[in-house]
Amino acid sequence: MAIQVDNGLNDLTDISQPASHTMPPRAPLRMRVQDLSASPEAPTAPTQGLARTTAWRVALFLPALIGTGLLVSAMYGWLSETGMTHLEWVLLALIGMTFVWVSLSVSTVGVAVAGLLARETADRRSPRDVTPMDVALLVPIYNEVPSDVFGNAAAMLDDLARRSSRHRYTLFILSDTRDAQIAADELRAYEDLTAQAPEGFAVHYRRRAMNTDKKVGNLMDWITGWGAAHEAMVVLDADSLMTGRAIDRMADELSVNPNTGLIQTFPMLIGARTVFARLQQFSNIAYGWLLAEGLAKWARTEANYWGHNAIIRTRAFAESAGLPYLQGRHGKTELILSHDFVEAGLLRRAGWQVRFLPRVAGSFEETPGTLIDYVLRDQRWCRGNLQHLRLLRTKGLHPVSRYHLFHGAMAYLLSPAWFVLLVIWALLGVDPETNVVRYFNEANPLFPDWPPEMSHIDSAVFLIIMYAMLLTPKLVGAGIIALHPKATRVYGGRAAFLTAFLVEILLSIAYAPILMIQQTRAVLRALLGQSDAWAAQCRHAQSYPLSTLIRFHWAETLLGLVLLTGLATGMVSLWLIPIVASLCLAVPLSALSGWTLPQGLPRGLLMHCPQTIREPAIVGRARSERRRLRNLLDAPNVPAE
Repeated sequence: MAIQVDNGLNDLTDISQPASHTMPPRAPLRMRVQDLSASPEAPTAPTQGLARTTAWRVALFLPALIGTGLLVSAMYGWLSETGMTHLEWVLLALIGMTFVWVSLSVSTVGVAVAGLLARETADRRSPRDVTPMDVALLVPIYNEVPSDVFGNAAAMLDDLARRSSRHRYTLFILSDTRDAQIAADELRAYEDLTAQAPEGFAVHYRRRAMNTDKKVGNLMDWITGWGAAHEAMVVLDADSLMTGRAIDRMADELSVNPNTGLIQTFPMLIGARTVFARLQQFSNIAYGWLLAEGLAKWARTEANYWGHNAIIRTRAFAESAGLPYLQGRHGKTELILSHDFVEAGLLRRAGWQVRFLPRVAGSFEETPGTLIDYVLRDQRWCRGNLQHLRLLRTKGLHPVSRYHLFHGAMAYLLSPAWFVLLVIWALLGVDPETNVVRYFNEANPLFPDWPPEMSHIDSAVFLIIMYAMLLTPKLVGAGIIALHPKATRVYGGRAAFLTAFLVEILLSIAYAPILMIQQTRAVLRALLGQSDAWAAQCRHAQSYPLSTLIRFHWAETLLGLVLLTGLATGMVSLWLIPIVASLCLAVPLSALSGWTLPQGLPRGLLMHCPQTIREPAIVGRARSERRRLRNLLDAPNVPAE
């Protein structure tokens, strides 16, 4: 796609000419590139329900800040007994930084529980004032499996057709595919979908000649080409799946509230067959809902956008969310990669409400099936999230939007912080004689003179506190479910649920150190300007050969063996055994992550959840459509005589 910048208006106009036989008549909508260094023309609108929203935000941040302050103060008291050095200040800062973010997760759960007890019904809206809208369903794809994409699309259209909706829906498959064979299969799948589509639902397909600016450019191409014909757009990922009721609910909500620019749902994970995928799915469904409730309570009209399973007011997006390029290294321009957070902030900056509705049921997505696939996806996100730090200076952003950007970056920066703390724990040893840092202090006064009790405090008390805080959201979520018989029934019973909960906790603890090392490497690569080619996400679990596993996890294994040597010689505290074991076993744990769970196992070991015990109807329909399309595409393409 070629981009032309109007020097007078600073607007983006698509001047490409994609194949038109699969697209409707053009309805161009100009998309304005935002100047991040200047305040917006329209100041940010006031927060809706300011007094109540402020109360929820105080309930979120105040306990976390107080708890962190108390811990840092106590640690400072121990460290300052012999005077503070630069390294001790670094240690104190790392403890505070890691603890405050863990505390915020606990506070979010507290806000959610308080909101549930208050029985707030903020999601309810009367449908009587719903105005019919033309809504576009957008599915941007890049070298995806065509049968999966079009199978999901067929299931969603079929589900929408079963409803008497006030709105008019049009489906657009927006392809950036580079592979010629996949593109040919996409076209065959599109032709099948148009033949099978319910009456009254138009289906269109467009493949760009050049995939300029990746997903951002793909969506912008549609907006500047056809956006004016649609009041709203539902943005979906290649693996997104939404019920007709969920899509209709989002459209109704957008229609009755003219000040809302974006509504984000809470996607539930589906399709998990492997150990690692099922681990994520169980966690998402069993505990994720609680964190989602807390986020909705305090974010209110300053919520965030996750790039998919959301509805957006088209003109609001075009007028206020056009992304500029960033100034990169050596004078080169950079595309804003994690664009969704930024687009949400720009919408709110222009006065539009950005809302999060976690109770919209029927919003689904898939998850990587193996640890390696998860890490590869994470690496792509890391560089984009770290870009957010450079966007914090954007003029006119709402403070909560800035927090979302900062939080996105901190999600990755915490891993290097944890890694440095791990190194310090290892150097502290088990007593003054094995304290490596203290040993070097005798020869170099620049190193700190650690208090003798720091070996035990840092390696034991602090580690226990951190583990307790990290597990609190899961313990609260599991406790709420375990105390309600109706809730445990959809997990296969209380015994099955508690067994699954224990398995999930153990596996999460096992995989956490590996992910810490991998995210640390991703952060270092991003800071050094190293980037990987834009590759399609692997959405189907695959078994990796041993050579690949070793090559991928050599750093964790090596670090684990070093720490294991320290344990064997008495130099490293026994409190680090869980971390050492995880790192040493990185290769077999990674192999285990891709193991397909046999259905003969007990329900607890399978980590069953409502979506696996009683599969949603649309998920079954999508799987059936995928299978049908796969058979169709695998058959020889014999032209008709």
